Amino acid sequence: MTATTSTGAAGLDVPARSRWFAVSAVALGTFLLVTAEQLPIGLLTPVGAALAVSEGAAGLMVTVPSVVAAVAAPVVPLLVGRLDRRILLVALMALMTLANLASALAPDYGLLIAARVLVGVAIGGFWAIAGGLAVRLVPAPLVPRATAIIFGGVGAANVFGVPLGSLIGGLADWRVAFGALSVLALGVLIALLAVLPPLTAARPVGLRRLAGQFRNPGVRAGIVATFLIVTGHFAAYTFIGPVLRDLSGVDARLVGPLLFGFGAAAVAGNFIAGAAVARRLHRTVLAIAAALGATVLLFPLSGVTVAGGVALLLVWGLVYGGVSTSLQTWMIRSAPDAVEEASALWVAVFNLAIGLGALAGGTIVDALPLRGVLWLAGVLVLLAGAAVWTARRDERLR
Repeated sequence: MTATTSTGAAGLDVPARSRWFAVSAVALGTFLLVTAEQLPIGLLTPVGAALAVSEGAAGLMVTVPSVVAAVAAPVVPLLVGRLDRRILLVALMALMTLANLASALAPDYGLLIAARVLVGVAIGGFWAIAGGLAVRLVPAPLVPRATAIIFGGVGAANVFGVPLGSLIGGLADWRVAFGALSVLALGVLIALLAVLPPLTAARPVGLRRLAGQFRNPGVRAGIVATFLIVTGHFAAYTFIGPVLRDLSGVDARLVGPLLFGFGAAAVAGNFIAGAAVARRLHRTVLAIAAALGATVLLFPLSGVTVAGGVALLLVWGLVYGGVSTSLQTWMIRSAPDAVEEASALWVAVFNLAIGLGALAGGTIVDALPLRGVLWLAGVLVLLAGAAVWTARRDERLR
C-alpha cells in the first residue's frame, strides 16, 4: 500500500455515512474558497468608491489572492510537515474566517489588500490538501464520485456564491458581503471539526519529492494541460459579458441570468465528468479539451446571433464544468504514491493560470478585436488536448 493510501486507512475505518459527511464538508470548503476568491468581481465599484481607489486598483482584490494561492499551494504542505491534515484544514478555515472579517472591517485600501493576501494563503493551502482528500475518505472505486462532489463546490460558487455575494453587497454594503463570508467560513470550520476523521500524514511533503513530480510523464502532461485550459478559459471568460453584448447582441440586462445558466451547466458538467472519468479517464479529458476548444473557436463564427451565443455559452459551461474533477482525478491516477505533492503542484498551476489568463485576455482585447480573445482561448485549449494525447499509452490514465 502506498504512503498516501495508507495515511487514509484511518479515514476508511469511519462508517460510510460519516465519510460522505466528511466529503460534503470539504465540498463546502471549496465552495467558500471560490466564492471568497471571486466575490470582489461584483464589488469593484462600491469598494473603489468607498476607499477612494480606481476600479483597476480594486481589481487587485481578485488578482492578489490568485497569485498568493499559486505560491501557497506547494509551500503550505512543505511547511507543515506531518501535521494532521484535519488540523491543517481547520486552521486554514480559521484563517479564512479572520481574513474575511478583516476585509469587512478594513479602514483603508492597504489593509484590505493585506487581508486578501491572507485569503490567498487559505485558498492555496486548503485546496492543495482538499484536492487529493477523496483517496483518504472513501474506497478506491468511489474516489471519482467523491472528487466530483468536492469540486461541485466550485460550480456551486459560480452559480450561487458570487451572485449572492454581489446581491448582498448591492442591497446592503460591500462590508456586509465580506462579513457574510466570514460567518460562512466559521460554519465550515465547525463542520470540518465535527465530521473529518484524523488524517495524519505518514510522511511530510518534501521539496525533493515535490520537484520529482516533474519527472512523472502523467503529472507533466496534466500540469501542461491544466495551464493551457485554464489560461485559455479565463482569457475569454473574463470578457464574456462584452462578448455576449457586442458579438452576440444579447441585451445587457440578460447577461447576469445567462451567467447563472453557465454556472448551472457547469455544475451538471462536473458530475457528468465525475461519472465518465471513473470509466475512461484519458478519453474523458481528451474529449473535454476537444469540445471546449471547438466551442470557443465556434463562438466568433456561430455565436454572432442571440440564439447562437446563448447555446454556445451553455455548452461552454457544461464542458468546462468537468475540467476540475477530471484533471484532479488525472493527477491522483498519475501519482498514486504522491497525491499531496501532485495536487499541490496542480493547484499552484491552476491558480497561476487564472491570473495569467485574465491578464492575457485583457492584453488581447486592448490590442485586437473582441474575437481575438476567443481565437487565443480556443488555440490554447486545443494545444492542451495535444498534451493530453501524449499520455495516451499510460495505463494508469486509461
